[in-house]
Order: sequence, then structure tokens, then C-alpha cells
Amino acid sequence: MSEILPALEVLPRDLSAWRKGNTGVDYVHRFDSGKPGPHVLVNALTHGNEFCGMSAAVNLLETGVRPLIGVLTVSFANVAAYESFDIENPFESRQLVHNMNRIWSPEWLDGPEDSPELRRARDMRDVVEAADHILDIHSTSQDVVPFWVYPAHERNAAVALAIGRPSVHLVMPNGLGSGTPLIQYGPHGTATGKGSALVAECGQHFKHESSALAIKVARDFVAHFGLMERESPPARVPQRRFELLQTRMVKTPEFRFVRPVLGFETFARDELIATDGPDEIRSPCDGCTILMPTREPIVGREAVYLSRPMA
Repeated sequence: MSEILPALEVLPRDLSAWRKGNTGVDYVHRFDSGKPGPHVLVNALTHGNEFCGMSAAVNLLETGVRPLIGVLTVSFANVAAYESFDIENPFESRQLVHNMNRIWSPEWLDGPEDSPELRRARDMRDVVEAADHILDIHSTSQDVVPFWVYPAHERNAAVALAIGRPSVHLVMPNGLGSGTPLIQYGPHGTATGKGSALVAECGQHFKHESSALAIKVARDFVAHFGLMERESPPARVPQRRFELLQTRMVKTPEFRFVRPVLGFETFARDELIATDGPDEIRSPCDGCTILMPTREPIVGREAVYLSRPMA
């Protein structure tokens, strides 16, 4: 039986007008107020089919946002994957070769391998290094509640809690465990770093409401650091935080969840979550909450995040 594809409410648009930036790196635009203040980076399209980030970056550019203080940089990352989009296979343009959100380490960036994603990350190293605060905008394959993702540094939590939307947080005490994401590149991945770096997972890839949220979060993030006036604040709602315990990878073509899952399902201690050939993935605790279960298991890629609620 063929897969039922989600409704494609948002589709790619031509970004060629934004190719030539002003930094010497294609698709990177930097605006300097000439006044002291932080350098804020809003990054889109780390994955090529996550269109809400494209919508947010284009919104900042088309509405002419210019920083009141400090420096604002707006970037489109994996444009090559974005341009490979096929409406019949909308999930395939996530990446061409490498997951661009797992290669931000010296081992990858200074290593011998080559791919469109590695070339692009190498081109963007100086862009990322220059930023004090980073918002990397993403979306999810399944239609689940939006959430933040960030290393467990107080400086990150303070920003996410102050902005208030999304109201769900995935906190990483030990990184992802499957590579180094952009938000952990350099000092941003260390406890002694000074700037914040967060991912906002804004909803399902192709939904209008995901793009609408991404636009709000991007503008809130820029305003939080004083680079623009704060617009309508979100209603204050209770915040839910989850601690990442494990990232499980797909090891065999036989990987299967024991029941259909979308994300945010809970499991009791030792309850079976999935099988992977001869291996079993069981819940490490009561109330284990799974996030980002793979839509299509591919050997060597992530299968699921196991988390638990934080007090």
C-alpha cells in the first residue's frame, strides 16, 4: 500500500533573489546597526524540506527588519537540498548526502569526506562562529506539538522561557548522541560559552501554521535581544520540559515500533517501544516520552529520542 502523503500547504518558493548576500557567502545577509549590541543569527533550511524556516527568513528580509542595536544575520543553509524538492517525494529533500545538522564538529568539518552539506557547512563556519545568539528553525515530519531543543545550559533555557512559545522544551544534558548539531558548534556547545543557541521545531513541515509560528518565533527571538521592538507577546502558558535520555539509532532494516507512534507517546519502565532485528528498545523509566520517532527507518539514521519529564 502506498504511503498517504500529508497535505502540502506550503511549497518551496524561488530564493534566487536572496542568493547574493553581503558577506561573501551565498544566501547569507548581515545587517549592522552600527551600535553596540549582540550579534543574532536566524538560520533556515538546515534541512531542505523544512519550509517554515524559509518562511521566517524570507519574512525578516521582505519586511526589511533592521537591527536597532547590534548585528542581525539571516541565512538559508542547505539550499541545494531545498532545490531538489519533488512534490511526489516531499520528505526526500531533507538532505542530499549528510544530515547538515549532525556535522558541526572538527572531525567532520576538518575531515576528508566531501558532500554538498559538508561544503556548505564549511562555507558557513565563519557565519556561525560570528554569532552571539543563534536560532536554527526546524520542523517535524509528524504533526506534533512544536517544541524547543537546546543544550542544558541555563543561558538557553532562560531565552526559551522568556519567549514562551513554543511552550514545550527538549533539553539535552549530553548533546544529541548522534552527531553535533549547528547549535552546539564551538563555544555554543560548552558550559562556559556566553551566547544562547536553540532549535525551534515549529510543527509539521508543510503546514501553514508551522510557517506562521516560525515567523513569530524568529521575530520574538530577534526582539528578545533588543534588535527590534517586541510585537504582540504570546499568552503565558505553562511550560513543559523534557530531558533527553537516549538517542536510539536504526541498526537493521527490520526496525519496527511495537505500535504506531507520532511523538510524545509515553511508556512505562521496561515497556517495549521498538525492535531492531535481535535488539529491543525498552523504556528506561516510568513516564518515558518519545520524541521524533522515525517516519521511515533507515539504517544509520536516528530511530527515536527517549526522554523524561523534568520537574
